[in-house]
Amino acid sequence: MAGGTEAWRASGLRWEAPAGSPLTPDQARRYSRHLLMPEVGPEGQARLLDARVLLVGAGGLGSPAALYLAAAGVGTLGIVDFDVVDVSNLQRQVLHTTDRVGVPKVESARAAIGALNPEVRVVAHDAMLGPENVAAIIDAYDVVVDGTDSFETRYALNDAAVRLGIPVVHASVYRFEGQLTVFDAADGPCYRCLYPSPPPPELAPPCSVAGVLGVVPGIMGMLQANEALKLLLGIGDPLVGRLLLFDALETSFEELRLRRDPDCPTCGDAARTGRADAAPAPGPVPVPTSAGAGAPEVFDLPWPPRPASA
Repeated sequence: MAGGTEAWRASGLRWEAPAGSPLTPDQARRYSRHLLMPEVGPEGQARLLDARVLLVGAGGLGSPAALYLAAAGVGTLGIVDFDVVDVSNLQRQVLHTTDRVGVPKVESARAAIGALNPEVRVVAHDAMLGPENVAAIIDAYDVVVDGTDSFETRYALNDAAVRLGIPVVHASVYRFEGQLTVFDAADGPCYRCLYPSPPPPELAPPCSVAGVLGVVPGIMGMLQANEALKLLLGIGDPLVGRLLLFDALETSFEELRLRRDPDCPTCGDAARTGRADAAPAPGPVPVPTSAGAGAPEVFDLPWPPRPASA
């Protein structure tokens, strides 16, 4: 009995999945570490295999998120990206390789995911996400992982996701910093609550202008994958109404609590009731207040934190 069932399997000895298991023997072996955890188990793994996650962007954030979601056994991964692989991407976009420079990112992502886990179905959306196509694309998915670097795309994605009731795991990075939150209009604020209007371009330059330490989008992308898995499995405490800030130079995390803006045109009181004449709630006070020792600071939104770009 030394080593238990894992040593038995590792030795190549015969074994069978329990009767009624939702997984095949090959799946049970691949995801064995998940099956050992009661929070996941065979039923949770089967749920992941049936899940559909859309990654908006196959860049610095989307790359690690895609790899870890594929490794975890998320059955369908959609990839939205209209760009091709450039050699300058390889410093941080780990989905892509030198021999795939010049290849559309969605096809490079398909190759990388297929090599890691051939069971995962990859749906390539070789297009720019915008108001004209966003609802049609995201409607087929359970969770959206937002790795965009465009405020216009973020607003279009946010508005469609709120209307369709699809949670969005959002992250962005700026040089040595990252931020992460989950927008779920049923329970918390949306992206327009956080940014009622886009900041001036000089305050939110893209990576191609400001630069970024390559590991920072990797760290934030893996955290996005973690949040997506929590949402799919219904476990833990997702970052709804909480903004996690990461500083790579200090290796520190800070958490801010976010509140829905009752006057938000997308998820506010009037939008929720469907009445244009709904009486607005008292306006939020954009002043940080202490939440007590050891607790996250609380901000009544809209409150613009440090702008960041993916």
